[in-house]
Amino acid sequence: MNDTILIVEDEPKIARLIADYLSKSGYASDHIDHGNAVMEWLAEQAPMLVLLDLMLPGTDGLTLCRQIRERYPALPVIMLTARVEEVDRLLGLELGADDYICKPFSPREVVARVKAVLRRTQGAAAGAESELSEEERLVLDEDGWRALAGGHDLGLTAVEFQLLKVMMQSPGRIFSRDQLMDHMYRDHRIVSERTVDSHVKKLRRKIADIWPERDIIRSVYGVGYKYQPEE
Repeated sequence: MNDTILIVEDEPKIARLIADYLSKSGYASDHIDHGNAVMEWLAEQAPMLVLLDLMLPGTDGLTLCRQIRERYPALPVIMLTARVEEVDRLLGLELGADDYICKPFSPREVVARVKAVLRRTQGAAAGAESELSEEERLVLDEDGWRALAGGHDLGLTAVEFQLLKVMMQSPGRIFSRDQLMDHMYRDHRIVSERTVDSHVKKLRRKIADIWPERDIIRSVYGVGYKYQPEE
């Protein structure tokens, strides 16, 4: 990840204004004005946050937010919108935007929201784990495809490891079963929701074998699952 903020906005004046204020606050930025170019850019770059306009030529902001969430679950997204009626969808489970800003807005507000989201998303995982003792930490060894709970190898399968990795990248975020399936099976095979539930059940059982009193993989009734390292 670099320290660049991607501005996806088709109105040049708004994009320049946001970029200027971000620069004054010490943030570098890049600008894309067409929805069709975003995912290709993200495949080659790793920004710290995306400011994403809802109404774009080509691929619209709602579709892009969904695609970003599927491929880059830990990447913060702030939506820019003049359509207040879309707010519930922007912050809903399906799209999972981290925040939204309604137009017209103050560029100072944009900077303030960017700082707030970055504090929340960048500090969530590190902050939670830093307060834990060595015996309480859950660590991913991505090179070895292992998860260590208090130094003990959980013995995860590849699917279980991927499942845990996705949720740990966004602590507290609720993932639907469909979203988890997309990350667990990159070949987009057809599997049932019960398959996801089965993998989560096995993952939770393996964690409970080491930490019987800790419930860090939470189920959210009727919605999905989340990783919650602490209260």
